[in-house]
Amino acid sequence: MTTAAILLCAGRGERLGAGVEKALAPLAGRPLFLWSLEALERCAAVDGIVVVGPVRRLQDVLAATGFGPGKVLAWTEGGRARQDSVARGLRALPAGFDLVAVHDSARALVEPALIARVVADAVTHGAAIAAVPLEDTLKRASLGRIEDTVPRAALWRAQTPQVFRREWLEAAHGQARSAATDDAALVEALGHAVFITEGDVLNFKITTAQDLALAGAWLARTDPDAGHDPSRRTRRED
Repeated sequence: MTTAAILLCAGRGERLGAGVEKALAPLAGRPLFLWSLEALERCAAVDGIVVVGPVRRLQDVLAATGFGPGKVLAWTEGGRARQDSVARGLRALPAGFDLVAVHDSARALVEPALIARVVADAVTHGAAIAAVPLEDTLKRASLGRIEDTVPRAALWRAQTPQVFRREWLEAAHGQARSAATDDAALVEALGHAVFITEGDVLNFKITTAQDLALAGAWLARTDPDAGHDPSRRTRRED
């Protein structure tokens, strides 16, 4: 089965406070989106990529890095909301792909090996997402007062990539009647079972300046020269 990835780079990044779109924020000397793009390029389970976001700015910044993506099939502008951006990515995706992997570029520390595991589970089950077990104790509160403690057993924190049979994902977006925070919810609404591939705690979503600093600190710890040489492989190979 062939797999294409939709890389979402359209977030405004207002909470990040970087003064540019989130995808273009600097992380260890490189634009944030390039880390995820490189991981998808290095993953043998991914056959093609559609990049969704501010096309001209993404292309200009990418050209300045000297990184030449070989799997990118198309570029398209993002929509008003995440769901709209995924739909645009699906419309830009050429025919001939059986599975579609959706990944948020804000999860910049994703590993090629994790992407490959989610794709493999989607090949078997039709739909799979990366997720990690919830470890924190949950409290339900109102006006600052705890009302209840929520059992955390069987609760997971969803991540990306999320991989689906192409026809399932297209139908899910075509029949969506309300906004969803991830694609799995739309596919679930059609009655399809979505399976969990255990993710990676480092595959966290970069939303705030603190998240960006944490990701930068991790990259500096694993390879102090990562930001100075884009050709360096700072993470595990697939």
